[in-house]
Order: sequence, then C-alpha cells, then structure tokens
Amino acid sequence: MLILQVNVRVKTDQVNAFCLATLANSLGSLAEPGVARFDVLQNEEDPTRFMLIEAYRQREAIAAHKETPHYRAWVEAVTPMMAEPRTRSWWTLVHPDEAG
Repeated sequence: MLILQVNVRVKTDQVNAFCLATLANSLGSLAEPGVARFDVLQNEEDPTRFMLIEAYRQREAIAAHKETPHYRAWVEAVTPMMAEPRTRSWWTLVHPDEAG
C-alpha cells in the first residue's frame, strides 16, 4: 500500500469552502477501487492547516485517481484558496499489514 500525505494551508476566509470541496473529493476518491483510505484532517491549533492522508492499493491507482473528474474539480477549486503551495510526501505502509 502506498500512502500520500498532503499538507495544505488555506486562506483564512476560505476554510469552509476548502472543507466542502475537499469532502467532495474525498467521497469521490473513496468510490475508486484503488483507493483504500482518504482521510481529511484539520489542525486544532490552526484551522487553516489541513492534512490529507490518501492510501492507494497499487501504484496504478495513483495515476487513475489524477484522471477522475472529482480530483480535477478539486484542484481547480482549491488552488486559489491556498495560502501557500501544498506539499506532498509518499510513505509505505509498514504496520498494520493490508489485511489488518
């Protein structure tokens, strides 16, 4: 399993709009067969900071996700809401195993 961690900081006046757009992307992503998880987290101390945790079952699912209408709509909608460019890092699941 491949895990993508995305960190986003949005403009203060865009927090609610970002949440709505990201929820739609998350729900669409969870319907994809190659997506195991799509978590959206908001920082308690700074509500303009978000972390997305995306878990893909296989590498091919990543490319497929980027071609979906909900992902493309999300990028178009939220890019102007960001206070700074988002950052990403890739992780490999160590524990629990995919069955657990």
